[in-house]
Amino acid sequence: MRYQDVFMTDSAWPCSTSGMAATATHFARQVGTAVKEKIGRTKRAQAPWYTSLMAAASRALVERLPLVDLIVEVRDARIPLSSECELLRNNLCSSRQIIALNKVDLAGRSGSQAWTDYFRRTNCISCGVDAHNKESIKELLGLIQRQVRELRGTSHANYTATVMLIGIPNVGKSALANSLHQVGRISAAEKGKLRHATVSPEPGETKDIRSFKIGSHPNIFVLDTPSVLSPDVPDVEVLSKLILTGTIGDCLVSRKEIAEYFLAILNSSEQYKKWVKLSRDNTVGIYHGIPTGCLTFSEFEGKKKKQIPTDHTQITLEVARFKSRFG
Repeated sequence: MRYQDVFMTDSAWPCSTSGMAATATHFARQVGTAVKEKIGRTKRAQAPWYTSLMAAASRALVERLPLVDLIVEVRDARIPLSSECELLRNNLCSSRQIIALNKVDLAGRSGSQAWTDYFRRTNCISCGVDAHNKESIKELLGLIQRQVRELRGTSHANYTATVMLIGIPNVGKSALANSLHQVGRISAAEKGKLRHATVSPEPGETKDIRSFKIGSHPNIFVLDTPSVLSPDVPDVEVLSKLILTGTIGDCLVSRKEIAEYFLAILNSSEQYKKWVKLSRDNTVGIYHGIPTGCLTFSEFEGKKKKQIPTDHTQITLEVARFKSRFG
């Protein structure tokens, strides 16, 4: 099962009926309201994700915005509006900004393309990207290089440009920085040891600003930055989406409420019908509940441990795929 078959977008739910859409919206509001109530009961009534480190990072990024050539705002392709970085609303000229909709593999390329077209109609440069796909990274790198040359207004390549990656937690900024660095070095025939930004399935792993070279002639460096998220998210539905996609930790609300919200999305997409078909398929051999010819759960666990998790949803995606195959 892929998330792109079941996940919500900011425009509409992938629903078969309006009743199912209403149910999903009900659970979304329930999750968001529960989080707001819990924050209100804390001693300082302050959002737990807005730490002193994030506050300092926000101030540092605002100071650096005028100093860089180009801003790449990384958003989650599944929630392209809800994952907007509020810090950029009043601090940036649109000609210096690219909106990169990361995780298109989880959102569906057709839906992501529709959002890319939407942003272009609003005079925003936008593209869909998969941080783990080399060809996708090459497309983003080419867009960055073209935009840098256009902003510089020269065909000469004897200058250095700086590009800043910025966004809310867990949208994949560090994964993009690593991939751009790797692909950019190969394209430019750069020598030397590869550097790596730390990636994690948990939000807020990046603690400082790091620079990675992603191109030569001209020299282009990308800055991987700490995540920033407003301490106040007024819309409860937006808040619930941020929790479900891993931007905000799920410790603020019960797992039962999150599960109910996610199941409402699954039901609205009619994805469950594919599972029913799988369980009734007589051609699939079953041995102690596991289809023959497939990995056992222990084999699956061993395989998963060898992989490096790069974001919150990647682990959940693998588990979902396993469950959809084995029931």
